[in-house]
Amino acid sequence: MEEILEIYKTTTTEEVTVWFKAAKISDFPKNGGACIKYKEKQIAVFNFERKNMWYACQNVCPHKMEMVLSRGMTGDHQGTPKIACPMHKKTFSLENGENLNGDLAPIATYPVKLEGDNVYVGFAE
Repeated sequence: MEEILEIYKTTTTEEVTVWFKAAKISDFPKNGGACIKYKEKQIAVFNFERKNMWYACQNVCPHKMEMVLSRGMTGDHQGTPKIACPMHKKTFSLENGENLNGDLAPIATYPVKLEGDNVYVGFAE
């Protein structure tokens, strides 16, 4: 099952070679997430409207290898935006993927940009 995680690698804005058009801004719930698919990857995209910020990360939770993070509860941990897995409440920073519980490896994160009415997620190809 761990081989699923091998396709997910954090990408910084400087490393982006492809800006993938994910969907329209209006397709994402306010202060929540939705899943998109890019090639073989499932990516969770979050609209933190209350902070006017967008985040993207792998959709698979490394705890039980379920594709569920896009349905998790968003929040903040000492000022850091986070996502909590809806199944087991493991929490991860949406800024750098760090496991805030301290018991799992970090998740992959991806840059997000808005252009016009559209949301784009950056990947290194």
